[in-house]
Amino acid sequence: MPEMLTLDAFEEAADRVAEVTLETKLIQSPYFSEQTGNRVFLKPENLQRTGAYKIRGAYYKVSTLTDEERARGLVTASAGNHAQGVATAARLRGCKAVIVMPETTPYLKVERTRALGAEVVLHGNVYDEAYDHAVALAEEHGYTMVHPFNDLGVATGQGTIAMEIVREMPLVDYILVPVGGGGLATGVSTLAKLLNPNIKVIGVEPAGAASLTAALEAGHPVRLPAANTIADGTAVLEVGDRVYPYLAENLDDVITIEDDELIDAFLDMVENHKMVVENSGLLTVAALHHLGFSGRRVVSILSGGNMDVITMSSVVQHGLMRRDRVFTLSVKLPDRPGELVRVAQTIAEANGNVIRLDHNQFVSTNRNAAVELKVTVEAFGTEHKRQILAALERVGLEPTVVQTQV
Repeated sequence: MPEMLTLDAFEEAADRVAEVTLETKLIQSPYFSEQTGNRVFLKPENLQRTGAYKIRGAYYKVSTLTDEERARGLVTASAGNHAQGVATAARLRGCKAVIVMPETTPYLKVERTRALGAEVVLHGNVYDEAYDHAVALAEEHGYTMVHPFNDLGVATGQGTIAMEIVREMPLVDYILVPVGGGGLATGVSTLAKLLNPNIKVIGVEPAGAASLTAALEAGHPVRLPAANTIADGTAVLEVGDRVYPYLAENLDDVITIEDDELIDAFLDMVENHKMVVENSGLLTVAALHHLGFSGRRVVSILSGGNMDVITMSSVVQHGLMRRDRVFTLSVKLPDRPGELVRVAQTIAEANGNVIRLDHNQFVSTNRNAAVELKVTVEAFGTEHKRQILAALERVGLEPTVVQTQV
């Protein structure tokens, strides 16, 4: 196997990966450029084959294996993107693939992996339990392990993203890259520095699973007690020990992002670029608002777009509520004809749109004194919400905003 993370290896990987990947040209973003004062470009790996960048590292790693290693069959653990990458690589290279996935993996991801010809084994509740089982299967059956991130061959394949960015934009100033286990960030940052030491590479990880930040503080990889984030693709308890030295050397900074920021970023991407990007892929979009500079050429890597519709619906709902475009208010009314109409008419005259009503006659034992009406309203934003509440107050009502699900 050739030495990895060298310029020669990256160039070889770029040629091999080009055999199976789609071209994801940079997309200039007028919206994020205006918002941040930088020239922002998006690297849309969410449009990649299998919906994520993972096909790059998986295919290159498998291509560097010996015939004997491939003949033994491949095994890995993944809850989605890497699983599909390995399954695709195995099918293209004509070898068996066994993918261990947590029992909590969404059905759609399981079926997509099976459809690519892989044998899927469901085990454990989290990635780490699935990985331990994959290791056990490798020892029992002699399978060749293809690790999702803690492998220099995989990281070399992922780094081909940087090759494409620099070829398309030689004068790029900053590259923002998501960090989970560290394979993608290792490949991108290492190659970027080899091509141009002046390029700054910033890693971005979820605050609820900041394994790289913890490692940098300790000087070595450490295991987090738990990972709690909606960015499930980067919810890794411990950054890879094989890739950590490269991260420590080549990343110029690390930014952590709260889940609420990912919700805002999802709405921004859908409304302004008409693209679905999964939560982990949105880390670099949210990080654009944390940069302490302006006037630079910045590339945000959108690592993937595999989000199920239920999660998508939940993110949209919470995003609209965060931006006061949907809110719920509660008013107490006497139980007599015409009161409900009065509330609805007042909201309509303020250009609010009622999307749900909940009329509770049993909030008090004295129905003549008060019944509770909860109204979910669609508004244009925070100022419009204030106008609707003020209109209700002017007609003698006392609205209270309540936190509830749409």
